[in-house]
Amino acid sequence: MKTIVIYNSQTGFTMRYAEWIAQATGADCLELSAAKKKDLAAYEAIIFGGWACAGSISKISWFKGNIDKWEDKKLIAFCVGASPIDNPEIDIALKRNFSEPEQKKIKTFYCPGGLNYEKMSAPSKLMMKMFVKTLKAKKDKTEEEQVMIKMLSSSYDISDKKYIEPILQCLKK
Repeated sequence: MKTIVIYNSQTGFTMRYAEWIAQATGADCLELSAAKKKDLAAYEAIIFGGWACAGSISKISWFKGNIDKWEDKKLIAFCVGASPIDNPEIDIALKRNFSEPEQKKIKTFYCPGGLNYEKMSAPSKLMMKMFVKTLKAKKDKTEEEQVMIKMLSSSYDISDKKYIEPILQCLKK
């Protein structure tokens, strides 16, 4: 199946997953700005990856805007974020990115990445620091919030190739 993986990455985690998927499948792999200039008609499967930002997938509007043109293609979207894979909020957030009809056409997946403050844009870094500061100031923090403060206070990497397995299985179906 001729496949392309298109990604939008801010700090490198989404790019890493896109490259892993492309290597495992023999797919072409392009950053979103390059993919926008390419004719995708020859591809049977289109995989889009973006990073998580406040429950949304970055640049997902481009992908969604092309769904009708890609009626005959297998469509997969993956999101890379800072949360561990077992966070119950992930499925809820993924579903919010797509309408019910879109959810029937697109298979969605989550891949844990991490945080890299050194590569983060200034606005994103500021937003994260403000979020952590707000959490720290909160009285009567839950155990979950205390863990979150510890995780979000510095850069970390929880990415792993094993998280692409469900995407690879979906492609084989």
